[in-house]
Amino acid sequence: MPKKRILPYVLLGLINNKGSLSGYQISQEFKNEVGDFWHASHSQIYPELARMKDDGWLMDKIEDTSTFYALTDKGHQILREWMEEPLTDNEELFSLKLYFIKDKSDPLLKVLLNQELAIKYEKYNYLQKRLQAVFTDDEKIKHNFGHYLILTRAIEREQNHIDWLDKQL
Repeated sequence: MPKKRILPYVLLGLINNKGSLSGYQISQEFKNEVGDFWHASHSQIYPELARMKDDGWLMDKIEDTSTFYALTDKGHQILREWMEEPLTDNEELFSLKLYFIKDKSDPLLKVLLNQELAIKYEKYNYLQKRLQAVFTDDEKIKHNFGHYLILTRAIEREQNHIDWLDKQL
């Protein structure tokens, strides 16, 4: 099954957060804030904006010589439906959806945090079991030390993420 395209939802979220954006401003968003955890090239953005406009998700308005994009009612609905889709074990999606929540009283915030917490607990427990299964004694650690370091770092990363999520909840 093909992977679901995420770029249209990222564009909807960016435009929604700002009210309206030009293509240039959208490109700048990818170089700045959202670029810390999601990337898209100039050549991906403009064709996607055109498709979204054709699909009725966006409307454009010309100001001076620039085109600005804003969400239609359908665009708002599509964005919210995507935001409400259950999370998978994809930290980028969690970060994106979290980034697009504008108000701390949005009920979706707690839902996302709880979903991510469940995912992280599952991964943490899996990694702990792997550690116990693979490294049953000091001799196995000694002869596979790099693997041991990677696995213990992964466990620490998941624990840190769990602690952060708990704190937010």
